[in-house]
Amino acid sequence: MASVSKVSILDYFNIVFEGENGKIESNCKACGTRIQAKRSVTSNFVTHLKRKHQAMYDDFVKRKDMKREGYSSSSLHTLATNGGNTRYAPGGAGGMGTLEGGVGGGSGAGGVTKFDRHDPRQVLISEAIAKMIVRDLQPVSIVENQGFRELLQLLEPRYTLERQHYIQTQLLPAYAYQAQLATRQALASTHALSLSLDLWRGLAGTSSGYLGVTCHYLSSDWQIRSALLACLPLTGRSSGNRVLSDFDEICHSHGVSGRAFRVVADSFLATTTEKQSCLLGFLVSSPNKQNEEDEEEVRNGIRVEEGIRNGHGEDGEEIECDDSWEQGLGVCRVDCFSRSLEHCISEGLRACPQLSSTLAKASCFYNYITSAVPPEKLTQVFEGPGSITGGSGSTLTVVRDWAAQLKVLRRLLDSVEFLEEMSAPGELVLCASERAQLKELTDILEPFTEAWDMVHGYAQTDVQTDRHVSISLALPCVLGLRKHLCETSTPHCPSLLVGITQALETQLAPILEDPLYITATTLDPQFKLTWSSNPDWHRQVLIEELSKTSPASSPTDLHPQSQTPDATAPSPVSSLTRPCKLFSFIKQRPTSQAKSLEQELAIYLREEPTDEEALHYWRRKAIDFPLLAQVAKRAFTIPACGTVVESIFTTAGQRLQPDRGHILPKNLETLIYLKANYRLLWS
Repeated sequence: MASVSKVSILDYFNIVFEGENGKIESNCKACGTRIQAKRSVTSNFVTHLKRKHQAMYDDFVKRKDMKREGYSSSSLHTLATNGGNTRYAPGGAGGMGTLEGGVGGGSGAGGVTKFDRHDPRQVLISEAIAKMIVRDLQPVSIVENQGFRELLQLLEPRYTLERQHYIQTQLLPAYAYQAQLATRQALASTHALSLSLDLWRGLAGTSSGYLGVTCHYLSSDWQIRSALLACLPLTGRSSGNRVLSDFDEICHSHGVSGRAFRVVADSFLATTTEKQSCLLGFLVSSPNKQNEEDEEEVRNGIRVEEGIRNGHGEDGEEIECDDSWEQGLGVCRVDCFSRSLEHCISEGLRACPQLSSTLAKASCFYNYITSAVPPEKLTQVFEGPGSITGGSGSTLTVVRDWAAQLKVLRRLLDSVEFLEEMSAPGELVLCASERAQLKELTDILEPFTEAWDMVHGYAQTDVQTDRHVSISLALPCVLGLRKHLCETSTPHCPSLLVGITQALETQLAPILEDPLYITATTLDPQFKLTWSSNPDWHRQVLIEELSKTSPASSPTDLHPQSQTPDATAPSPVSSLTRPCKLFSFIKQRPTSQAKSLEQELAIYLREEPTDEEALHYWRRKAIDFPLLAQVAKRAFTIPACGTVVESIFTTAGQRLQPDRGHILPKNLETLIYLKANYRLLWS
């Protein structure tokens, strides 16, 4: 292994004479002052920098600190130089390998000594470049850009510039290997997990699509964690059988086969992932748009990217699908609640086509005022969550989903008179009937927006954080939406109300009778059975479902070694038994008996609901309700919202076009995997 170059104070001096016993004379590179000292005692040099050249002294201290911090990352970087080969991993059977043709310490341009590849400073910079590429989904080819390389040389002339091939074939795969090890280690000890399956088609020129499998598991400290197990390319006409085969292989390689409580996979995902819905006709343009290729196409309220959506390939080519999807996943499959909610909105909007022209006019008005009205005036209207204009008046992000668009539209309607005054006379204005239609639209969809924000954890916008909302929210949301629609009247848009009501009954109403959702909602301490109009019937449904899912009554589990110890097993008794005469003055305790599921449920339901977070509650109550706690641990691993990789798929489709970054499919697969598991590596 190459030696790590030292951080020396003599780097800031030119040695002009070296005598016996280590005596040296050096001139300061900054001021030329000659200083005499010994190599073994360099305090004179340090004192000179500290007194005369504070900036150079600070740089020296910073480099010393970075050297110490860099040793923690050197083992991983050594793994990268071996191409992620476990045979040459630290502690592996083959020992530590070396990389042929690797960069070594030498003199670069201008006589600057270059870092060795294993130098702590070299490792830190290379790691920072990799993190930037992964976190921002930058094309790896950025390291070959002349401006990027000049910037690195300016910031650290001694850094040896890594080539694209090394980062793409060795460094990133090494980090992926580290993430796989961390994921397998975490899953080996967990007893409650569910899986989510995402399919993405839409990046023309690279591959037909990608399959992402995400695991949601409960850690030892009762925290829900999520990890992307794999991101695999889907080539050609991938059938349901092929997808299921890849899914089974991923589960087997990560040791989760047969252990998942539920698999979140929508039935329409057997063909392709539907893009985010948007308000029909409400297109918000971005002033930073480069060309027409960046503009998104909207058909019937559904955003379409690269001509692929809803089971159809380019030019109308049908993507193959068969019945194996439902048969393979069976009763373990559940629909994603947030995608069902989104699908409900899109179906309802299609039922009211007359809104399209009104929304198109509203979007034209919005686009006009954001470009014509002074920024300081716009901030009085468009600010806070959901707004898209910053203080400078430039567009920060383009509104892409129906919920964000609805918030923009609501602010537009609330201040429409003010905005019309700000715009030029005779420009676009909304008439009274158009305002009435838009007002009914926002009123009808407002509770849907609230439900959307709840299941998406509105405050969590960083994909690096674990964003998990359990399905216990789904049933109360559906009840609230149904009640809202029953109490709403729409004289201007009657077809909208009818369409959304029918879509809700088709897409979401089955949740109300699903034993899984009844169980999850009842075991949420903030709800229990307070939502039920027939508590006795729901209690019976709950008992039947608990009897099926309780570990004590699941002899068919494929992995009995993964189960937690039987919560009803008796605890060890103290060896110091009570002598009858000696402790006769102590009041005898009643003998405790193990409670059945029905008894635990009855006691649990008698307690008042609480706002305590569900998993925190069950961690605290696991001793009192051991059987219920085991069921709760499993039920709360099922997410109500989409996965991180779903958001990454959308981002990748916008940024990583082949003609822009020349990204290879294998590299894109690695980038998506690392970005989804960013927290495992660099949190």
